[in-house]
Amino acid sequence: MAPPILKLDDIFLSFGGAPLLAGAGLQIEPGDKICLVGRNGSGKSTLLKIAAGLVEAQSGEVFRHPSSTVRYLEQAPDFADFNTVQAYAEAGLGPGDDPYRVTYLLSHLGLSGEEDPKMLSGGESRRAALARVMAPEPDILLLDEPTNHLDLPTIEWLEGELQKTRSALVLISHDRRFLEKVSTATVWLDRGTSRRLDRGFAHFEAWRDQVLEAEELEQHKLGKSIEREEHWLRYGVTARRKRNMRRLGELQTMRSNYRGHKGPQGTVQATVSDAQESGKLVIEADKITKSFGERAIVTPFSIRVHRGDCIGLVGPNGAGKTTLLKMLTGQLSPDSGIVKLGTNLEIATLDQKREDLDLEDTLANYLTDGRGENLLVNGEQRHVTGYMKEFLFQPEQARTPIRNLSGGERARLMLARILSRPTNLLILDEPTNDLDIETLDLLQEIVAGFPGTVILVSHDRDFLDRTVTSTIAPAVPDAPDGRWIEYAGGYSDMLVQRKGALEERRKAEKATEKPKTQPATASGNSKVKLSFKQKFALENLPKEMAKAEAEIAKREQVMADPNLFTRDPAAFNRLAGEMEKLRATLTDMEEEWLELEMLREELEG
Repeated sequence: MAPPILKLDDIFLSFGGAPLLAGAGLQIEPGDKICLVGRNGSGKSTLLKIAAGLVEAQSGEVFRHPSSTVRYLEQAPDFADFNTVQAYAEAGLGPGDDPYRVTYLLSHLGLSGEEDPKMLSGGESRRAALARVMAPEPDILLLDEPTNHLDLPTIEWLEGELQKTRSALVLISHDRRFLEKVSTATVWLDRGTSRRLDRGFAHFEAWRDQVLEAEELEQHKLGKSIEREEHWLRYGVTARRKRNMRRLGELQTMRSNYRGHKGPQGTVQATVSDAQESGKLVIEADKITKSFGERAIVTPFSIRVHRGDCIGLVGPNGAGKTTLLKMLTGQLSPDSGIVKLGTNLEIATLDQKREDLDLEDTLANYLTDGRGENLLVNGEQRHVTGYMKEFLFQPEQARTPIRNLSGGERARLMLARILSRPTNLLILDEPTNDLDIETLDLLQEIVAGFPGTVILVSHDRDFLDRTVTSTIAPAVPDAPDGRWIEYAGGYSDMLVQRKGALEERRKAEKATEKPKTQPATASGNSKVKLSFKQKFALENLPKEMAKAEAEIAKREQVMADPNLFTRDPAAFNRLAGEMEKLRATLTDMEEEWLELEMLREELEG
């Protein structure tokens, strides 16, 4: 194992009250690709800033290799003294770094470099900051929510860049699919301390549940031990009891540990308030169009949205998703065509810009609309502090100004307000921004089980796959021209259908071309054949695949022991790492065999 290039050990930090970090750690080795996960407010961003040297811990050890370079993605970049984005990004380069890398990154992030930094939007500022930290290819790259404000094509491009980078990575993100594709290790920050799993995010949730179950079992055992000791204390022989002061001291320690145990933070508990059922046909759009100047945003587009549908809108930034959404919901009139809204619609909207929030308002006032201490939820009067608890807000936060909340807490607050009001048409514009994994799980359950209709705009592929019944996307993804197509299913289904349509078009084009003569082999035979190496691989790969499957099955059998992680975490992590490598090898072999088999069929056909 390579020595660490950055190590945080036993980090303690408190801002008054309960400690934010109490014994947290982080170890980064060359080539690591770590995702840092935890609830909103658990201290992830703070730990990352300590690693970057921007925040000083109150106690604990911080080691950075003297020769290693560290770059941290700023949430609010400082553009002072820079006239162009290019100049800002190039200022992050070190001696010997390639300036062309800045141009390459900016172009893929949708910036020319000539923009005035003072005129950038929040999303453009984030992109410029990304180019600045990635351009030097540092030894350690610390990225806090790098996918915020990025569209899907750019997120997928960023995945590829981070997968092949030589930099060690630590990532914080709410995007499950992004973390699954990029990370190879997971650090879980929970209740001030950290745990590490030497596997990517795809394995995190099962491991987390296993750890929490083991912890709950340990607490149960501790409670039983205390009961036994207390029985001995009451009914044991008095003289023996007086002599055994050590045992009495151990009982006091057990009691203290049991009382002082801080369980995991609860999960948001919420349901959507019942509303009158809408008409069966919710929205009907017939050949609607919209242009701004000479640019077509929507060319003739028609759709019928029925009660119970969940429709996702995807596409690059600037493609016109919000414009199309506003036309479908009657907020914007089309240039031509007709939009008809159904009957009995009660619409609730979650806007990605959080424009509905008055930052000077208090949490209680925002939830009750200034109508005292109570609000009506599903026809029942609820006290505002009791309702807040369901969304993990503390009673003392009722009089807190909204400006003091984090981005994730603001999103949770808006969600609480929306769900308290009767609605049968949910409009969600980037609803997953800033939500932690647990709250995101709840939102997925709400959307998937919502009895009304949902229309959502999202760049979160996993969220789309888990919720939507159809996906609307530009006909030309790389260069939107106003044409939109509705695909059945989620984002992954859309990709499969789009790929199938592309292959059908290629086949049709190939059929219209003049047939080409088949190149002759050296022996004069007009038929091309597989090479010896290809034949050998085709015959032997199934055997190698079977061996890999057997090795995976062996390890799965050992890891099926629910007590393995508690008893021997090192063995658990070693087996998990071996399984991840074996699965990757198996996938590569399966893809190679499939390609060779398709080639063989094509040549023999």
